[in-house]
Amino acid sequence: MEETFVPFRGIKNDLNGRLMCYKEDWTGGLRAGFRILAPTTYIFFASAIPVISFGEQLERDTDGVLTAVQTLASTALCGIIHSIIGGQPLLILGVAEPTVIMYTFMFNFAKGRPDLGSKLFLAWTGWVCVWTAILLFLLAILGACSIINRFTRVAGELFGLLIAMLFMQEALKGLIGEFHVPERENPNAIEFQSSWRFANGMFALVLSFALLLTGLKSRKARSWRYGSGSLRGFIADYGVPLMVVVWTAVSYLPAGSVPKGIPRRLFSPNPWSPGAYENWTVLKDMLNVPVLYIIGAFIPATMIAVLYYFDHSVASQLAQQKEFNLRKPPSFHYDLLLLGFMVILCGLIGIPPANGVIPQSPMHTKSLATLKHQLLRNRLVATARNCMRKNASLGQVYESMQEAYQQMQTPSVYQEPSARGLNELKDSTIQMASSMGNINAPVDESIFDVEKEIDDLLPVEVKEQRLSNLLQAIMVGGCVAAMPLLKKIPTSVLWGYFAFMAIESLPGNQFWERILLLFTAPSRRYKVLEDYHATFVETVPFKTIAIFTIFQTAYLLVCFGITWVPIAGLLFPLMIMLLVPVRQYILPKFFKAAHLQDLDAAEYEEAPALSFNLATREGEMGRTISLERTSSLGRTNSFPVGRTSSLGRTSSLGRTSSFADDGEILDGIVTRSRGEVRRICSPKVTSCTATPSKELRSVQSPQLSDNVFSPRISELRGEQSPRLGGRGPFSPRTGEPRPSNLGKGC
Repeated sequence: MEETFVPFRGIKNDLNGRLMCYKEDWTGGLRAGFRILAPTTYIFFASAIPVISFGEQLERDTDGVLTAVQTLASTALCGIIHSIIGGQPLLILGVAEPTVIMYTFMFNFAKGRPDLGSKLFLAWTGWVCVWTAILLFLLAILGACSIINRFTRVAGELFGLLIAMLFMQEALKGLIGEFHVPERENPNAIEFQSSWRFANGMFALVLSFALLLTGLKSRKARSWRYGSGSLRGFIADYGVPLMVVVWTAVSYLPAGSVPKGIPRRLFSPNPWSPGAYENWTVLKDMLNVPVLYIIGAFIPATMIAVLYYFDHSVASQLAQQKEFNLRKPPSFHYDLLLLGFMVILCGLIGIPPANGVIPQSPMHTKSLATLKHQLLRNRLVATARNCMRKNASLGQVYESMQEAYQQMQTPSVYQEPSARGLNELKDSTIQMASSMGNINAPVDESIFDVEKEIDDLLPVEVKEQRLSNLLQAIMVGGCVAAMPLLKKIPTSVLWGYFAFMAIESLPGNQFWERILLLFTAPSRRYKVLEDYHATFVETVPFKTIAIFTIFQTAYLLVCFGITWVPIAGLLFPLMIMLLVPVRQYILPKFFKAAHLQDLDAAEYEEAPALSFNLATREGEMGRTISLERTSSLGRTNSFPVGRTSSLGRTSSLGRTSSFADDGEILDGIVTRSRGEVRRICSPKVTSCTATPSKELRSVQSPQLSDNVFSPRISELRGEQSPRLGGRGPFSPRTGEPRPSNLGKGC
């Protein structure tokens, strides 16, 4: 994004960029067919369930003035508007926890003022929304979103972990509340007697943990040993909402032997109930608000504007990180301008505004990365098998898949060129092909396993379109009419889903992984190197990693503690924004520039796994080498020479995992589990850029020419890879290793 503070320039650039790809945003979603329903359903539940819970919280905190009907209506209305005329369609809008906190504070303030009271509460919040929108207009027009470029990984991951903590806090508070009498309930009712309260709490624990565990397990259904592929795929795509239905049904099993209120269920008035439409006509009461309070509404509006500016922009930034390899332009300034109009609209009809939310927005992008992977995979599998039927060689199969991949990139003038082509063939596959005596000999699936190998070749890409966002917003709106059904869901199932979303957002967060590294025993830290890991593990001394992580953790705890303070809790976004000057001017005084660059890299890089087998392994490139690491491990480790990582050390030959082995498709393109999508091919190891079309045209059949598309085949023949030109006659994969910094001090 261009950093410009010229009035209206940012909005103009955003509109010009997004209008050129507006048509393709719709046609791309329609071409996906029924497959678009999987990410749509996934993000619908991720969006609707928290909004319902926040509505229940608002119903308690505002004495029933605002309920789940209003939070659902706001989320649906703003979501539909944004999906149709918004800039970045990957951004998910919803009523968030900070908005609930702000409205609770304003209600308590208004209720204590006799000239306002609860009757004029919504009318006063209407003026707050007007002031908030004016401030958002100014921020968008003056290009304030350009500052988002300065929010590095430190701020983004800290904010993401803070949101995860707030979700987990909500889950824990809800579970604890299951053992107590709810507010505004009759404590003499039979279901609130001590014995039944304990029974309700224990049943709530069962339902919550059952949903959490089965939800996490269902996301890995593609790696199950049992069931057909279509069944496992269905469970992986729709398992979480399916578990909500299953455990809701289980909650009715003891219905005949327990009081009616056990377990506790959602409470919200139906949208057609008497008085349910009173807040929709709040506009007529806005002129009854005293002038002093109209002017004073500017104070909470300032805090809300800062909150929405930061939350909306960071959610959009996390939804379009570089690791996702998006090809369409961003739209920060225009989206902030549109948010201002939606805030006014919500204020005038008496519902809390919706804004970009975390972690739903990056979750939406990750689910669309899974969809794009499935579409590409089907095409490449068919291409590879068609070539094998024609007795093609490994090089010809790879070349045909590369051409098919490029054909599916839908190149257009408005899109950025594809940043990469297919990943390179695995060393083990090339070795197996060469063992036949001729690298140009025909191959079959005993050498090139189509189902497994293609998953490793595909880079991370996202199906950028608007349809999934529109459909999920319409489904959220449908929840308003389906309120009688939603009220059958136990509240304990919601607490389990909150915990699920908190845990779902942790994998891939570098900050979280460094926290885990601090608690890893020194004698076991080498285990980190046995999996794909961030390069900072090897380039930055452990003491520096520890100090940097402790600083981030302390800052996180301060931000989390501020949220507990009734009024000051609204200012926690300012603490996140302070990380910009802290990162630019303070941290460089305590950490080396090279270390900060690795720890706070804008683009996540990974190093391949290292094998730490104590026994010497034979047969991989014909020899092994023992490398001594002077670290806290306190022993010598040996591993085979297969390839050299971006840090100059050797690693085992080829990857041994695949999507079919690791689990669902999304599990395969992320690290450790489900989380942030990362670059698996380090540019320091080999080029991941797409091969120019002229190079494709120059490649002839391997049976007629020695030129084979894959650089690894060229290296196997003893040739220098064209992608490594100018680096000398030796392959970087067999360069001299250097010791890891894991476990070392500064």
